[in-house]
Amino acid sequence: MNKYKVIVFDLGNVLIPFDHNIAARRFDGIEPGLGQKYLSFFRDHYDIHRAFERGDMSRMNFISFCLNLLDHKTDPETFCRYISEIFVVNEDVVALLPKLRKNYRLVLLSNTNDIHQEYGWQQYPFISNFEKLILSHEVNAVKPEEKIYKAVEAYTREEPSSHIFIDDIAEYAAGARRQGWDAIQFYGYTNLVHELHLRDII
Repeated sequence: MNKYKVIVFDLGNVLIPFDHNIAARRFDGIEPGLGQKYLSFFRDHYDIHRAFERGDMSRMNFISFCLNLLDHKTDPETFCRYISEIFVVNEDVVALLPKLRKNYRLVLLSNTNDIHQEYGWQQYPFISNFEKLILSHEVNAVKPEEKIYKAVEAYTREEPSSHIFIDDIAEYAAGARRQGWDAIQFYGYTNLVHELHLRDII
């Protein structure tokens, strides 16, 4: 029996790849060039995006800020849908969850926001494989801040070394290792399966 008890998955670009260009193209359908304004928002105002993910900014204030940038060419409901309908399911990785769940506790750990949660991913059936969702906007911390990993440990009440984290971003995987967890940087399904085999997890 290996040492692991808890497998912690990142959401975006591990379980659900996403592409902000999808939203940009839909904004361009409202008015040419509006999509580029949206993409520029992420580049030039990432601090606003991150504040919303951390829960430091309300949904109302975030939407108001973004609609102002978009010259009020769309309404709040359409904006929320367009920025959230950008995900696809990584079916190969998702298919691992029911198998892993038989022997390990599964926790989701994501930098996300309540718009993406409500309009984007919470309806996906695979979410039910996780016994707990630790979401940045709910715990007022984002990866790689120590607080968000500690929120996982506070829930699982397991030793740090019994956790393994899967994330596509090296900095976030490194944050988990600093807490005494093991971590796998996600490069794709084949590599993930290889890393899990090396650890006798599957």
